[in-house]
Amino acid sequence: MTRPLSVALAGLGTVGGGVLDMLQKNADIVAARAGRPIAITAVSARDRNRDRGLSLDGLRWFDDPVALAHDPAIDVIVEVIGGSDGPARRLVEAALAAGKPVVTANKALLAVHGAELAALSEKHNVTLAFEAAVAGGIPVIKALREGLAGNRISRVAGILNGTCNYILTVMRERGREFADVLADAQKLGYAEADPAFDIDGIDAAHKLAILAALAFGRPVAFDAVHVEGIRHISAVDIAFATELGYRIKLLGIARQTEAGIAARVHPCMVPQASPIARVDGVFNAVVAEGDFVGRVMLEGRGAGAGPTASAVVADLIDIARGRATPVWGAGSGALSSVPSVGMEAHLGAYYLRLMVVDRPGVIADVTAALRDEGVSMGSMLQRGRSPGEAVPVVIVTHETRESAMRRAIARITELETVLETPAMIRIEAA
Repeated sequence: MTRPLSVALAGLGTVGGGVLDMLQKNADIVAARAGRPIAITAVSARDRNRDRGLSLDGLRWFDDPVALAHDPAIDVIVEVIGGSDGPARRLVEAALAAGKPVVTANKALLAVHGAELAALSEKHNVTLAFEAAVAGGIPVIKALREGLAGNRISRVAGILNGTCNYILTVMRERGREFADVLADAQKLGYAEADPAFDIDGIDAAHKLAILAALAFGRPVAFDAVHVEGIRHISAVDIAFATELGYRIKLLGIARQTEAGIAARVHPCMVPQASPIARVDGVFNAVVAEGDFVGRVMLEGRGAGAGPTASAVVADLIDIARGRATPVWGAGSGALSSVPSVGMEAHLGAYYLRLMVVDRPGVIADVTAALRDEGVSMGSMLQRGRSPGEAVPVVIVTHETRESAMRRAIARITELETVLETPAMIRIEAA
């Protein structure tokens, strides 16, 4: 019988437990598809005595995860510790330097240090696999890096964070405010106790940086991603979006332009009829557009023990079979040096909601500020009259430059009759 592939698992949280469970329950399927059994033989986690509801009988325990990289009995390292630095980074670097293949679900590590880790992988001719790092069980890494390898990708976009998608879905369906829905999401386990990475868009930006590197064949560039979260989205904006025929989604979008690569994460209004608008709850979706394939959309669960474990085990099967692909789809010498494009160059339509004092001349002042900055107004909604009181006014613009929109908003904010900074949401065709 072929010797089992000996795997060390670093991290025994939700994902680590899922990997252990899947390799045990689906051992026969995995062995058939890998051509040999795959067995976890060693583990490492922060607390040896914690009851995780998992049987660790027969597994060797390592208090120091980095020591896994130097154990000759271990063939492959699975890193599901998390974090862009600390023990996760030290373990991955040590394993690659020791010539051991690595499977990781760590999007922060790849987004921040992906270029250096790819160079280390290439130097030692060893696999660094990360299907689980983006969109959980959706095989988007394999799709971009292998399935669509012959295409010139012009755009990759998607719903990359299930927590935000869940919050926005519940806000729309139940007419509730952001803070209330976030509190419920935390109780249900859909949001962390400290949800900043999710709701401020950082998690989605890590994933988008990885997708953009794969789609456009260049080194990962997390610092070039424009990032906005969903804290400022209100129930009133979601209601107006519905009235206008849109749904609000937090999207990550990377596009090839004549000037370079534009990558951004922010709330968007997308047409209700578009496929991505109908992706609700904790689900993720990724859309890629290639010159020969056209538009491809993948949808599924983007997190959780089962979906993420599915992606980790798929990578282990590839390693067992000897299938290997360069980290970013091509060797470092073949990667593009195309520059990044700043958010100020973005061209699109915008939704603006103003809270203004209802009195004569207000709309004229607002439209003058838009006109003076070259922003063309497409439509306007104003509900009822309440002389002397605050009323909402919604403006939808024609396509305009981001820099002009920001100047117009700054001028509108200074008007005496405008009571708060306008709410602005970009409109995407999706």
